Amino acid sequence: MSRPIRQWSRSHGAMWFLEPTLLLLLHFGEAHGYTLIEQLEDYGLGNLQSSIIYRTLREMEASGWVTSSWDPDGKQGPPRRVYRLSGLGNEILEDYVEDLERAQSRIGGLIEAYRRHIREDHSDTSTSIARDL
Repeated sequence: MSRPIRQWSRSHGAMWFLEPTLLLLLHFGEAHGYTLIEQLEDYGLGNLQSSIIYRTLREMEASGWVTSSWDPDGKQGPPRRVYRLSGLGNEILEDYVEDLERAQSRIGGLIEAYRRHIREDHSDTSTSIARDL
């Protein structure tokens, strides 16, 4: 029986993945916060609360990674902020991508070690340890 795929919500991994994902989305072009929230679903981050995303955007703006301004052409409802990637944000995104590439290599090594271990039929070491006691 397979376990359901765990959704990233407020886990440490999801929070770490949120910043580079927002930077990537803004690398594609400026966007309103609501649009970014919708696009995060494509990256497995659709379960995050909007307050977390807006707080992260504010923190990224305070750090100089993104800029924002009020949308002067907002025709629907209250004024909305438009977020844009800054030059520094682009550099930070490049750093994140390098980190992710290194992590991908490490994850690949971990998965390969696990698969090798399974092929060697050592999948149930806890049972064999318990038998030896």
